[in-house]
Amino acid sequence: MTVRPSDQPSGSRDAARAAAAPPESARNRATGHDRAADTRRRRITTHAAERLAPALRDVDAVVFDTDGVITDSAHAHAAAWKSAFDAHLAAHPPADPAQRRPFDVRDDYLRYVDGRSRLDGAAAFLASRGLAPAPGTVRAVAEHKERLFTEGLRTHGVDVYPGTVRLVRALRRAATPLAAASASRHARELLTRTGVLDLFDALVDGGEAARLGLAGKPHPDLFLEAARRLGVAAGRCGVVEDALAGVEAGRRGGFALVIGVDRAGGPDTAAALLRRGADIVVHDLAELLDTHEGVRR
Repeated sequence: MTVRPSDQPSGSRDAARAAAAPPESARNRATGHDRAADTRRRRITTHAAERLAPALRDVDAVVFDTDGVITDSAHAHAAAWKSAFDAHLAAHPPADPAQRRPFDVRDDYLRYVDGRSRLDGAAAFLASRGLAPAPGTVRAVAEHKERLFTEGLRTHGVDVYPGTVRLVRALRRAATPLAAASASRHARELLTRTGVLDLFDALVDGGEAARLGLAGKPHPDLFLEAARRLGVAAGRCGVVEDALAGVEAGRRGGFALVIGVDRAGGPDTAAALLRRGADIVVHDLAELLDTHEGVRR
């Protein structure tokens, strides 16, 4: 587990969180019961073998990103993006030969498209290669990627991360409200196919984001909507994300705890998540299930 150095005294952070939280009566009206009493009772233990790390005991709800956090679908997204981008680069080579290199499924994916909507991700990568991201071009590349991803999903399917499921079940035993949030329109289908949709109390996916006009990551709109549906203020809610844009969204939204998931395990990937806003970085969410003293902001 990697932790972001604290940048303000704990007393100041506690005061800020208290100021951000809505009045107790408002929370009770939103949830239909006295959440404060419940949350104080529930966190000490959840199950003899699956105790929540202390970092999670001070939040009243948790919002999980989907791709790369719950479902092992980030690799499929990256492969589809690579095929779509490489085809476009071959057909429309940048003027600078150095910019013609193929799409990198780790570095380019993490930097430009991971966590973003298809259109935003396509535009960001094309611009990085000196190609004018005209709306028609961006849409064509994004639609090509969508077709490739859908074909791969139907052919190969996806799995869930066992460590994530363990953590989600422990949080549910602790009566912690949970939401899934994703810029992808496939989120509901993925969670349904893998049998974990019912573990979450709310879902905000790419379709809902488009319907509501929510700005994409690194704007916090998606996560704030998920927290709203759980009836919990951002200042009392945690966010779990694997994307740089996603942890930045959690920080911008004023969430109490931002957990980065470093699936790539590169030499600088954990540090990058911390720089962009994560409080804690883990390689697997099962690391947040232990009996040891954890780390808080």
